[in-house]
Amino acid sequence: MLFGKRERTIRRILIVEDEPLVAFDNEHLLREAGYDVVATVESVADALEVINHEPLDLVLSDIRLSGEGDGTDVARAAGVKGIPVLFVSGHCPIEAQKLAIGCLAKPYNDKTLKAVLETLDKKLQGRKVKKVPDGLSLYEQA
Repeated sequence: MLFGKRERTIRRILIVEDEPLVAFDNEHLLREAGYDVVATVESVADALEVINHEPLDLVLSDIRLSGEGDGTDVARAAGVKGIPVLFVSGHCPIEAQKLAIGCLAKPYNDKTLKAVLETLDKKLQGRKVKKVPDGLSLYEQA
C-alpha cells in the first residue's frame, strides 16, 4: 500500500456501558465511523456472553456497571481471549493498567473517541504513537 489508508486492526467492537445515553451515543458514533458494533450491553454477564461467542477486536468498557461485577471482570475475560480492552471511566483504578490497553477519561467528545481509536489501532499494529489524545492514558499491553 503506497498512498492509501492502512487497514484497520480494530473493526469489531463490543460496548459495555450501563448509562443508556452514553451507550447509544457511542454505538451511533462508532457505526457512523465505519466500525462494526457487535453488541452494546450493560452488564458483566451479557458482556461475557458476547466475548465467549463473537470474534472481537476491542472491548470498550466502563469500569462501574450495574449488577454483579464490574469492568475489570469484563477485561479479565477479554484478556483470556486475547481481546484488548479500553476502559472508559471517570476513574480508572491502578489494576486497570494490568488489564487494559488504556483508559479514556469521561467525559469525552466524539472527536476524542475517534482519535483514541485511531491511536489504539496504531499501537495494536506496532506503530509508534507520537501524540496521545487528551484524556487517554495508554498502558503496556495486558
